Amino acid sequence: MGGQQRVYRQRIRSTQSLKKIFRAMELIAASRIGKARDRVTAAAPYSKAITRAISAVATHSNVEHPLTSERTDTNRVALLVVSADRGMAGAYSANAIRESERLRERLERDGKEVVQFAVGRRAVSYFKFRNRELAGQWTGGSDAPDVETANEVAGELYGAFTAEVEDGGVSEIHIVYTHFSSMVSQEPRVIRLLPLEIVEGVAEPGEDVEPLYEFEPSAEAVLDAALPRYIEARVYTCLLQSAASELANRQRAMNTAVSNAEDIIRQYTRLANSARQAEITQEISEIVSGADALAAS
Repeated sequence: MGGQQRVYRQRIRSTQSLKKIFRAMELIAASRIGKARDRVTAAAPYSKAITRAISAVATHSNVEHPLTSERTDTNRVALLVVSADRGMAGAYSANAIRESERLRERLERDGKEVVQFAVGRRAVSYFKFRNRELAGQWTGGSDAPDVETANEVAGELYGAFTAEVEDGGVSEIHIVYTHFSSMVSQEPRVIRLLPLEIVEGVAEPGEDVEPLYEFEPSAEAVLDAALPRYIEARVYTCLLQSAASELANRQRAMNTAVSNAEDIIRQYTRLANSARQAEITQEISEIVSGADALAAS
């Protein structure tokens, strides 16, 4: 009985130590989520504005720019998946990777060759374990992305899209990230970054309508200058959305872990008390039996 009590007490102490770690991680995530949400809110207007600007150029000009038209000289497509560097964030990374795998299957069914890019150690480990080659990988700071990393990722994707076929050029760029809607709602999403396919807030001009825009020095020059910034803004926005989603998932997962740890502690405490009560009962029985034996003799 005494041995059982020691086992239960040891498990209680171990669980209490884990509970402290879970609580600390929950509080850290809770302290960072507010800043992450503010960064998402602050970056959204610029991302929407530059998307509308690119859409305006593509819509109100007759320019056949390589970055806004379909590329038919290669069947390679770039796929970037954004995950977390660390675990203990629930199914955050698993959902993003699962969505990227579904997209990969669809692209391969269409005869596309996928060139894989990954952000976050979870995605990098996933693809390396399956012996898949990565054209680009970035780790560190997934819950607090910086502009420099976003620009580096955007530069790699931009370079892959503008490269020649013999240099590994791709015809499309897809991004899989986790969109932050609220503290209780985060969902993995897929966007096609290039070629531009969605016009946000720009209506098609009518036949007799005068042009709404004039481009100086030319529409081609505007696209050449604006498209790299468009890619950087969209990539940075995706990283910020994913960071806020990661922190929200980690806070929720750690809160659940703390509750589970408390349940385990209560369970082992009851078991330890039961073992102690059984030991006391046995000792009393032995004392009574010994006293009866002495009285009988």
